Parts: sequence; C-alpha cells; structure tokens
Amino acid sequence: MFDAERSRECQPQAGRLHPTFMHQRQRGPRSCFLPIAILAVAAFTACTNNNSGSPDQIRQRTAEATETVRQDAKAIAEGVKEGMASDHKAININKASREDLLTLPGLNDRAADRIIADRPFENVHDLVTKRIVSQSEYDQIRDRVIAGH
Repeated sequence: MFDAERSRECQPQAGRLHPTFMHQRQRGPRSCFLPIAILAVAAFTACTNNNSGSPDQIRQRTAEATETVRQDAKAIAEGVKEGMASDHKAININKASREDLLTLPGLNDRAADRIIADRPFENVHDLVTKRIVSQSEYDQIRDRVIAGH
C-alpha cells in the first residue's frame, strides 16, 4: 500500500520552499531598500517646516476665502432666482400665433403679420434676410425664437 511515487510528490524539492515556509526566505540588501526609502521620505516630510504663515495670517486668508465663496454663492442664487422668474420659452416663428409673436421685444403688429405671411422659415436669421426685422431687432429676439417645422 505504500506508493513511492506519491510519497515523492509530497516531499519538498530542492530549491523550492513549502508554502508555509515562504515567509522565511533570505532577504538581501536590495529587498530592504524600499521600506527604508519609504520611512526616510515619511520622516523628511514630517520634519520639514511648512511655515506658510502665522496663525493670524492663516485666519485672515481663511476669512477672505470664506467671504469670496459667500459672495459667489449669493450671485449664483440670484442668477438662479432670476432665471426661474423669467418664463422665456422659445417661440416657433413657423407656428406661433400673432399674439405670441407680439410678446417678443421690439416686434410690432406689422412685423408679426409679415412673419405669418412669409412662413415657412428655414432658420430664424431669415427674418433679417427677408427684411422682416432689422438686425438690431433680431438681436433682441434671437435667443427667444426658433424656426421649427
């Protein structure tokens, strides 16, 4: 019942360590370099004098930064509030009613009637190329109109 072949498989081979003894390998001077280098860098970093100012200077810079952030947050909040208050939806110049067209700034009855008469438009700049509105009038409404089909 003794199997010599199987017995040899279970014996450690020369040059190979059993997995339980892997941690007992010989360490040379090169394998210790990395931990020593890490310790040296950590010690150097901890011992350097990071003098970026006295506590009063740090407090002053912190107060200035806090004030800047507060002002920026206030400006953002006011912009959001203003954007939500204005209900500027784009008006489709190819489908809008005369009343809708008259809500556009600088657009009079005559221009609204001409827009309706000259439909369809390929793009909103056609209002200028077809001489329905002037360039300055177009500049006032260009962000509020589309030429959808």
